[in-house]
Amino acid sequence: MEAMRGGKFLQKFRLYETRSKFYLVGRDKSRTLWRVLKIDRLESTDLGIQEDPTSYTENECQELLWRIHEGNRLTGGLKFVTKCYGIIGFMKFLGPYYMVIITRRRKVGTICGHDIYSIGKSEMIAIPCPIVCPNVANSRDENRYKRLLCSVDLTKDFFFSYSYNIMRSLQKNINDKNTGHVVYETMFVWNEFLTRAMRNHLKNTDWTVALVHGFFKQSKLSVSGKDFWLTLIARRSRHFAGTRFMKRGVNEKGRVANDVETEQIVFEDTPDDIPSQITSVVQHRGSIPLVWFQETSRLNIRPEITLKSDVDYKATRLHFENLVLRYGNPIVILNLIKTREKKPRESLLRAEFAKAIHYINKGLPDDKRLKFLHMDLSKLSRRKGTNVLGLLNKVASDVLELTDLLHCEITISSKPLDASSGQGSCDIKINDDFCAATMVPLLLQKGVLRTNCIDCLDRTNVAQFAYGLAALGRQLHVLKLTEEPKIDLHDPLADDLMDFYERMGDTLAIQYGGSAAHNKIFCEQRGQWKAATQSQEFLRTLQRYYNNAYTDPEKQDAINVFLGHFQPQQGKPPLWKLDSDQHYNIGRQGTLSEETGSRFIKRSLSDGNILCENSAPVSDRNVGENNTASELLPSQQLDDIREPTDSAPEIYMCETNPCPRKFL
Repeated sequence: MEAMRGGKFLQKFRLYETRSKFYLVGRDKSRTLWRVLKIDRLESTDLGIQEDPTSYTENECQELLWRIHEGNRLTGGLKFVTKCYGIIGFMKFLGPYYMVIITRRRKVGTICGHDIYSIGKSEMIAIPCPIVCPNVANSRDENRYKRLLCSVDLTKDFFFSYSYNIMRSLQKNINDKNTGHVVYETMFVWNEFLTRAMRNHLKNTDWTVALVHGFFKQSKLSVSGKDFWLTLIARRSRHFAGTRFMKRGVNEKGRVANDVETEQIVFEDTPDDIPSQITSVVQHRGSIPLVWFQETSRLNIRPEITLKSDVDYKATRLHFENLVLRYGNPIVILNLIKTREKKPRESLLRAEFAKAIHYINKGLPDDKRLKFLHMDLSKLSRRKGTNVLGLLNKVASDVLELTDLLHCEITISSKPLDASSGQGSCDIKINDDFCAATMVPLLLQKGVLRTNCIDCLDRTNVAQFAYGLAALGRQLHVLKLTEEPKIDLHDPLADDLMDFYERMGDTLAIQYGGSAAHNKIFCEQRGQWKAATQSQEFLRTLQRYYNNAYTDPEKQDAINVFLGHFQPQQGKPPLWKLDSDQHYNIGRQGTLSEETGSRFIKRSLSDGNILCENSAPVSDRNVGENNTASELLPSQQLDDIREPTDSAPEIYMCETNPCPRKFL
């Protein structure tokens, strides 16, 4: 959402209907700003939206609704439908348009006074009134598409904020002041397609929320008797998104499967929730950026890996160029896959990946070359007496010497908020009011650590925890909460952080792999009973196999529909009758047209249209670098590398109620 006057945001809404229109009334948290959005219900296939340019007071808005009620009395008047907390977007299958809204929300955290929410409940509402609804609206294919969309459970692992750009890291928010359409078009906004038509028509984002998919957790912890807040955010990319065997490697645009940005934010606890200092560190995980795939098999729990040639490693090169644009240099690659196997699988990718990095580096200047480190984590974890987490922690410390982290000092001013303020400025909320604030970067992160294993789930998560632990020690130290920039693996704080990363790992593994993550190394660190751990790992392997073989195809279909990679058309084969999109770059229908969002838009009819038929209820609701660089490659010079021999949520139905004299 964009800031309204005085930094205000619409965040509470009430939806009403007449025979010919929906009226969405939005207000800010302080009830001082009221706006009205009109949606035409007499169009059976087009989407008609009109925004009232007037800003109302509560009494003025009440009077407006009463006049609308009186003007439509012959057709049932104005009826209350539901309260909601923002529009997720609009979707069209074969028939009418549907509006997806948030009807229940949960506060999950706060960043610099900005509230972060998850979705408690969502609903989908058909736009046209029943008398103009096309016959296809209740067809078998239409209903199947609706069920498919609803199988994307928005109450799990989606989060948003009205006033903070949660889809961007803290450092990017400080350096980049763009808002509105620009932030919706970033790779981490999952409802970009669903909101595109409305945003292009209204030229604002006042009524919609930008959904981020991944993981969010915030808790208050303590060190040396001092309280601080730890926030862990995982942002999953909507590009080349999907399930484990359906989306592998890199596509022709350089986008990788299972691309996740992880941000760890730390600040001291203060009475007004506004810290004087804040720190952040970002790391990245993503599928091995080669053109490769695996065929889903119900007979083979470990399908064969097929590696395709990519001339001059163009896709791989594009991927790393994109990482440099996002994070700067250096790019440090931590590759955790197996080096040698009896039957080469992972090792094929390991050898080809090393060749690709070596080839790309030949065309780069010394200061911009990719830094590659390989660790066979599976082999190291089986070696007796090897402290895997200790080794990873040492690597993490070396990388942090290269990349550093973000450390800002926050200064609050009594001056009014200046939206045009330059670099280093940031919006701060205190008691629901926006204040001018300056974030002075004392340190900036430069570059990023990119970690991968074969799935970028289990081993990757262990390595990300080790990096997070090394970073947390430095974060607490720069905040002057600890005397040393290091946390011991046996410190209680390390256990707290391990819980954060274990939960994140399980969440991301379920999203991509179909089961919770394999946490053998974490269990061993805690000293858990080995037999119990083995049993748990076996069950998770079976669960992952079952979901990959039997449920992932439909899950991939749902993702493709939600993201707009597939758009149903009359007279064309339905999604479920097409071949698997595993080998396609972005989906079965190719790239979306940029005009899609505005093609079906038209302005609503005037409020003067009063029909004589009875009103009908709404239906179908549901909804820079230093000398430690050489330490990263003590024995891994690239020239020496040799090639080794859940069920779908219910679609809610409800009746609307006639409005009383007092509407709000």
